[in-house]
Amino acid sequence: MEQNTNPPQHYTRTAVALHWLIAALVFAAVFMGWTMTEMAISPARLKTYNYHKWVGVTVLALALLRLVWRLTHRAPPLEKMPRWQQLVAHAGHGLLYVLMLAVPVSGWIYSNATGYRVVYLGKLPLPDLVGRDKALAERWHEVHEVLATVLVVLVALHVLAALQHHFLHKDNTLRRMLAWRRQGTPR
Repeated sequence: MEQNTNPPQHYTRTAVALHWLIAALVFAAVFMGWTMTEMAISPARLKTYNYHKWVGVTVLALALLRLVWRLTHRAPPLEKMPRWQQLVAHAGHGLLYVLMLAVPVSGWIYSNATGYRVVYLGKLPLPDLVGRDKALAERWHEVHEVLATVLVVLVALHVLAALQHHFLHKDNTLRRMLAWRRQGTPR
């Protein structure tokens, strides 16, 4: 059997679905994170904190799945661009993967350090990563906020770069991430 050595021209449907699902969940988590801290102490605030944690755990699980998918399925090559832009693109993607993992884990550690267990969807208690520790909680709260802020900035740059490629360079960078809409796209 002959193996296909030609690189794919589009991302797989699975990669595209994971990309957009994680993007939507990250947006939701960030929105809840900014909103919940301004809410008065109430049952609604507690619910929002729980939803924020559940979305974070979901992002963590999907990011791990996406990482495994990415390591086992070749991505299409980058469009033609200067070498420095290729390096920045690869570094940006690598950092996005790191942050999709690090932000939820830092939130999980922060929650545990404040004495609150993460119970996924209110049904599945996750193991505590650290014990209750007020000083540790303060540090991890700051780490979580800084990492989340870096993620927001990086996502904004990622979106701007995709739009630049689409509207200014008129290449297929953005179209390849929308290829799930086409018939015959590999899974």
